[in-house]
Amino acid sequence: MRREIEVLARAVIARRGRFLVARAAGADYAYLPGGHVEPGEGMRACLARELREELGAEARVGRYLGAVEHAWTDGRGRHQEVNHLFAARIAGVDDPPESREQGLEFLWLRPRELSRFGLEPAPLRGWLASRQAAGGGGRWLSTIETRRGARRGRGGRGR
Repeated sequence: MRREIEVLARAVIARRGRFLVARAAGADYAYLPGGHVEPGEGMRACLARELREELGAEARVGRYLGAVEHAWTDGRGRHQEVNHLFAARIAGVDDPPESREQGLEFLWLRPRELSRFGLEPAPLRGWLASRQAAGGGGRWLSTIETRRGARRGRGGRGR
């Protein structure tokens, strides 16, 4: 069995007290916009590319905010990923933004809505809701190291 740890770049985009999240149409969880880093691609370049592909907009990728590692099990087996978080800004998109990728939708959520929409990885819910994302960088979150006694998240690997 081949085991890989997926590396993703994710955008924390805030506007008027809400955060931009993505989800597959009809899914019971959401995730921050962004996606998988390609071999030889830097994370900032990856994030700019993913936002261009998903939203059709140029993004200004800002400072590094931290990372969240995430593990889950589903019908295909065990999975693990590391999401690197960056502050980002986008301009010139509709409200709500229209996806350029079929089957993907975007929502602006208030901090109190993050749990109801199942933002994954789950530790992001409290972190964003407490507005720690607005502070300094270097935050480390995990669904692996807090597995004992903590609720493990669902899926959430996104695109």
